[in-house]
Amino acid sequence: MNRILTTLLAGCFATATAHAGALIDLSAEASRPAPNDMVRASVFSEANGNNPAELARRVNADIAEALKVIRAKAGVTVKSGNQSTYPVYGQAQKIDGWRMRSELLIESKDLSAVSELLGKLQQMRLAVGTVNQMPSPETRRQVEDEATREAIRAFQSRAAVVAEQLGKGWKIKQLNIQQGGGMPMPMMHAARGAMLAEAASAPLEAGESLLTTNISGQIELAD
Repeated sequence: MNRILTTLLAGCFATATAHAGALIDLSAEASRPAPNDMVRASVFSEANGNNPAELARRVNADIAEALKVIRAKAGVTVKSGNQSTYPVYGQAQKIDGWRMRSELLIESKDLSAVSELLGKLQQMRLAVGTVNQMPSPETRRQVEDEATREAIRAFQSRAAVVAEQLGKGWKIKQLNIQQGGGMPMPMMHAARGAMLAEAASAPLEAGESLLTTNISGQIELAD
């Protein structure tokens, strides 16, 4: 019985293989610009000294005041970032003091509001870490959907060209979709922080990010 079943299965596999058409690997891509309608910034308070408890008091007080200012700004969200306390070593690898740093992460679609806010925070002794611009999640989804539609049309067009030249029909056997691009673009770093304080109300040009959809797959040609 097992031998008969094995023979039948082998015969079915051979028949299916015989009727399968040639497989062709293809790829296509499409890119669309997306407005950088969101900004993320980090600010931090940092202090050095010999007493970790005193450092914590100073840094925490700066962060608490900063939170009041940020939360009062409409359309801006804030959350805690990295916090660290570590020793500073002097000669002979002996602890010469301590350094504490606490970070806040700011996010908003209002670039001018963030620019003004960062100027105020620097006047309160906080430093700017990084300021990055990027498409918001809603904008990214919308533009990625458009790029995906365009990439699929390009894949289908390429498949039709190949099949037409070979005088065959075709169907999609396998399809892989990958999306990329639109990494956060740095607008400025801590070294340029003073510029924000001097021109806190100046508008910031967001620019655009390029979002790309890559499609790879196989088509099967009909006999």
